[in-house]
Amino acid sequence: MDTSRSILQKVRFSLENCEPFTFWIKRDDLIDPVVSGNKWRKLKYNVEKAKHQKSKGILTFGGAFSNHLIATAKVCKLNGLNSIGVVRGDELTNESNATLKKCTEFGMELQFVSRSDYKKRYEYDYLYQLRDQFSQFFIVPEGGANFYGAIGCQEILQETPNDFKHVYLAGGTGTTAVGVISSAPSVTKIHLVSALKGDFLGDEVLKGLQNLSYNEAESHSSYKQLILNTNHHFGGYGKVNQELINFINTFYQQTDIPLDPVYTGKAMYAMLQDYREGLISKDDKCLFIHTGGIQGAKKWSDQLLFVTS
Repeated sequence: MDTSRSILQKVRFSLENCEPFTFWIKRDDLIDPVVSGNKWRKLKYNVEKAKHQKSKGILTFGGAFSNHLIATAKVCKLNGLNSIGVVRGDELTNESNATLKKCTEFGMELQFVSRSDYKKRYEYDYLYQLRDQFSQFFIVPEGGANFYGAIGCQEILQETPNDFKHVYLAGGTGTTAVGVISSAPSVTKIHLVSALKGDFLGDEVLKGLQNLSYNEAESHSSYKQLILNTNHHFGGYGKVNQELINFINTFYQQTDIPLDPVYTGKAMYAMLQDYREGLISKDDKCLFIHTGGIQGAKKWSDQLLFVTS
């Protein structure tokens, strides 16, 4: 994947009853139409590890509309590796939706499991069974949420100037945030907008930082840079309302930049809301990391202006 496509773009967005806000976007969504944004960042070193170990391929996990699954399938195909996707929902088939069809086209073998079995994906005994059954495969957690995924995400800020006061990004597992925080200047505030209900994401980020540094004091010091936003999930993971759809369409009309309703749309909404409320000012240099995921927006093709069915 060519990360040089991920440009730093200056954007000016007009808001009602408020001064326009000027900020920067790291366009990781431009890396690849399928393996875009943090999907490639989190896979890059996992693929290198699999190849170094001379693994037959990669086994990973995801839901029916998983951007991570389809990205893994394509990356493995490009690198001469086999891929296996453990999919949540034993009622599904390879033909259930466009995402699963595309995974199959890229050569991924799909293993459909019950939701109860899927919940075991982090349990030692369950992973031991998978390692025994697929002994030649390198196992990557859901979303690429491991040490190698975080290391890959460190490169996002390494490609940008280091004078941003605020950095905003969406999060599901917290892995991207771990990479971003661990590579950011100590004075930079990292705003992680959770796409899910609950405040557990903060704990996941701290665990990830500890896994990276093995230094308790350093991990806690870095963690203080995190500002966790749990107020803009719009009802939970994958939940969308008309207000969010309208915002994404307005943003696209003004900037020609697409956002997805699951992650980046919510994060951008949160950042602009912080601006409205005075939590960040027009003089603050702010960066928004576009983590991709546009492939998943096809689910709302009848409502989003930039999506063609």
